[in-house]
Amino acid sequence: MDPKNIKKEYSNGDLTVVWQSSLCIHSAVCVKNLPEVFQPKTSPWVKMEGASSQEIVDAVKKCPSGALTMKK
Repeated sequence: MDPKNIKKEYSNGDLTVVWQSSLCIHSAVCVKNLPEVFQPKTSPWVKMEGASSQEIVDAVKKCPSGALTMKK
């Protein structure tokens, strides 16, 4: 698997966050906005239980590169 082209999905049963490594510019906007969910030093790095679905939606919408998207 090419580490520059990884696609991972994280779900809380209500919302699924999709991360695409090929698009990520590592701006850390997600981490700064919602550190309870986005924890890049841990595995898995997205902890969906760390916030409400709406808080996660709001944070994902701020991703400047489009590496984070969501689906319900």
